[in-house]
Amino acid sequence: MAGTVAVTVAVVAGPGPGLTGYVSEAGVTASRYAPTYRIGVFALAAALLLLAAALPAALRAAAVLLGAGSVFTLLSGVVRCSAGCPLPPFEAATVADLVHGGSSIAAVAAVVFAMLALAWSRAAPAALRRVSALGGALAMPLSGAIALAMLVVGRGGLVGGLERVLLAVTVGWGLAAATVLGLRREPAVTKRSTDRKHPL
Repeated sequence: MAGTVAVTVAVVAGPGPGLTGYVSEAGVTASRYAPTYRIGVFALAAALLLLAAALPAALRAAAVLLGAGSVFTLLSGVVRCSAGCPLPPFEAATVADLVHGGSSIAAVAAVVFAMLALAWSRAAPAALRRVSALGGALAMPLSGAIALAMLVVGRGGLVGGLERVLLAVTVGWGLAAATVLGLRREPAVTKRSTDRKHPL
């Protein structure tokens, strides 16, 4: 939650182009809110790692995906994009732009695939499966729409708006999943067979 708040503050208060640009533009060097943005991204990377660690051992595939998402999120915070965060095919991009953009996309993709892995896993608690199924049902079409819009339309209000909705879905799923895991009850301790019998 703290990471989300920090990134939101940087995006809203920063000098970026609003909904017509990428969220990552809040982290460019020219923005005085770049440190706030990067701290928020690092916090989100840590949150993904903690969520992966909180999953039961039987859900290893989802944990690995969340761990990968954490690494890619960290990389996207370390490597800054240039002004405008240009990406092909409509804009000329630097190596840093490609690394930043690629790691950001990979991070979100890893989280979405983790949702699907949990939704289909019989080892996951029922509440976690439901939350993940809902998150995946929302995130998959949004991801496809963003990919198509980036190839057909390019940077603009459509991609910017869809990106923010997708990020809100992933953050919402993360909070819901963490809540479900945190509220899990420990199995009741069985009565030992060696208990002493009360005297008659």
